[in-house]
Amino acid sequence: MSAVRSHVCYRVPYADTDQMGVVYYAQYLVYFERARTELLRQLGFPYRELEAKGFALPVVDAHVSYRGAARYDDELDLSGWLSWARPVRIRVDCEVACAGDVLVRGYTEHACVSLATRKPVRMPPELACIFQTALADASP
Repeated sequence: MSAVRSHVCYRVPYADTDQMGVVYYAQYLVYFERARTELLRQLGFPYRELEAKGFALPVVDAHVSYRGAARYDDELDLSGWLSWARPVRIRVDCEVACAGDVLVRGYTEHACVSLATRKPVRMPPELACIFQTALADASP
């Protein structure tokens, strides 16, 4: 696990909820994206910079485990951290909590691809270095 952990405070708007007044289940993947985007920013490599260098990190696998439900106007803590990094793939673990209670846990896995070819490629060296440093800082 990375020593760097992003935190995004997010108040649930009505648009995120279903007819029962709870956050629609697929919305949690959007919350994971918010946490992941902030994580990259905190690591010093915002997603915009990644794209400017000709790369993208599309989701290739996702998992969500639901433990509770968020509702309209709840204030959520969306958090994310790097779980592992390989030359072409990374995994970002995420949690969504409300008032200290974890409602959702999960992860997304991403492959590094070239925007020009849309094919998997090795991470840019500076990003691979950032990921390895973040993971090393978390080691006991």
